[in-house]
Amino acid sequence: MKYLSAYLLATLGGNATPSVEDITNILGSVGIEVETERVEALVAELNGKDINELIAEGSAKLASVPAGGAVAASSGAAPAAAAAPAGGAAPAKAAEKAPEPEEEEDDDMGFGLFD
Repeated sequence: MKYLSAYLLATLGGNATPSVEDITNILGSVGIEVETERVEALVAELNGKDINELIAEGSAKLASVPAGGAVAASSGAAPAAAAAPAGGAAPAKAAEKAPEPEEEEDDDMGFGLFD
């Protein structure tokens, strides 16, 4: 990730095709040791490609990934149940507390966190 970040910094600085030396200089300026083989592989993979097009393609692929819809659906019930009408007394059902879920024990699963 640090090599890709240095590559992107170089392109933002106006260098359309950063070299291995450019990336090494950027990372060396902040004291990061560079694995030359990995930088060479990155530069070879991105050679001749427009970085803006690659970012656009990646964003399009990420847009199709589902992102936690089930969590949002389950949390919506509590605020609706807690709402009370503004005028008058709250109904008796609103005053009752919802039963708390039972806590699960780690022993049931056959292993513990620090075993």
